[in-house]
Amino acid sequence: MSDTQKTWGGRFAEPTDAFVARLNASVGFDRRLYREDIAGSRAHAAMLAGQGILSAEDHAAIERGLDQVLAEIEAGDFTWDAALEDVHMNIEARLTALVGEAGKRLHTARSRNDQVATDLRLWLRRFIDETLPVVDRLQDALLDLAERDGHAILPGYTHLQRAQPILLAHHLLAYVEMLERDRGRLVDCRRRLDESPLGAAALAGTPFPIDRRHSARALGFAGPMANSLDAVADRDFAVEFTSAAALCMVHLSRFAEELVVWSSQEFGFVELGDAFATGSSIMPQKKNPDIPELVRGKTGRVFGDLVALLTVLKGLPLAYNKDLQEDKEALFDAADTLRDCLEATARLLPGLTVRADRMRAACDAGFVTATDVADYLAAKGVPFREAHHVVGRLVAWCIVEGRTLPSLSAAEFRTFHEAFADDVCAAVTVEASVAARKSEGGTAPDRVRAALAAARARLQARRAA
Repeated sequence: MSDTQKTWGGRFAEPTDAFVARLNASVGFDRRLYREDIAGSRAHAAMLAGQGILSAEDHAAIERGLDQVLAEIEAGDFTWDAALEDVHMNIEARLTALVGEAGKRLHTARSRNDQVATDLRLWLRRFIDETLPVVDRLQDALLDLAERDGHAILPGYTHLQRAQPILLAHHLLAYVEMLERDRGRLVDCRRRLDESPLGAAALAGTPFPIDRRHSARALGFAGPMANSLDAVADRDFAVEFTSAAALCMVHLSRFAEELVVWSSQEFGFVELGDAFATGSSIMPQKKNPDIPELVRGKTGRVFGDLVALLTVLKGLPLAYNKDLQEDKEALFDAADTLRDCLEATARLLPGLTVRADRMRAACDAGFVTATDVADYLAAKGVPFREAHHVVGRLVAWCIVEGRTLPSLSAAEFRTFHEAFADDVCAAVTVEASVAARKSEGGTAPDRVRAALAAARARLQARRAA
């Protein structure tokens, strides 16, 4: 295509350099916006017709042409031309070829600047709507696992050192809560992006008597954006989404790391299903946790997408600049990566084998009830700091003697403090430790059962709404 045939070619005497044309083209990645672009064009054409700017005949022709363009794209029969730069001009060129002059009138009172901003908001709104159920499915899978195997007792860790015993269900519910916050951030992002840039035109609005509220309603937006400069220059919504995606990936990565560690022979707390692990090309005994490792690894690329978007925006004067073409690849990559990792994690959980015996053995081999021993003394009137020191000496002695707390008799406890009575052995078992933590949000079985029920009810209420 010559520059004189381009939509902006009238001003230029020389053709675009071939390398520059390739660098300038975005159709290789923005063609995924075709549904949104066609929807925006339909709304714009309907508004123009309603305002008497476009004739009824031209409007009907545009509708027929857009129907055909959509059918061709979805059938795989559409020819994408890099010379036409982007999804918008490819669709407009094909529409004009189909319906003639009417197609050329469609761009009245709009610019590619407000067109692309509208398309991107529509796309992200749809993506969030389609992704929220995936978050729910992952929460469901975590709750299923918690209900199936959550009675298992494992060491809770701080500094990756055995700390206190907890129920596996309690541990899994922590991730359910993280995902609930992630979901809330996506919902908040959707609410803030739900404004229409259409009608802002290049940056200053248009002299045509358009009705921006009409086109906003037609596209399902809450209303038009208030400022035409902001409408075409704003990409806060892309940054906000990618930030929410990055934080969600942090949560997925932390869980993935635990699956990697827990499935190692050193821990042996869980085993991944064969469908979600791989072998080694040289070591036949290996079962590698590749899916959790990929989730952990892909987290970094979403961080990179966020930094890329922030860097693109940080020095841009108002309003539109070509730098904003760099928003799409980062946004699309963050979105695709997030959804893939949510889906992969949800799919692997049903096939996870929990080894409750290994978890319990790790509790028994450590000193995970040491705090309970100190709490026991505190309940007998010993100041907690003194109790802490007593139990520290007790643990040090056990390490030297190769003993564990569950193996001690009441008499042996009493050699460290006279406040220890005969009931100490029963009071500081792993089960007693878990059962005693009845504070709100704690790991006691009754509290965990209530938390599971509340999380289930929350999911069910969303589906019923």
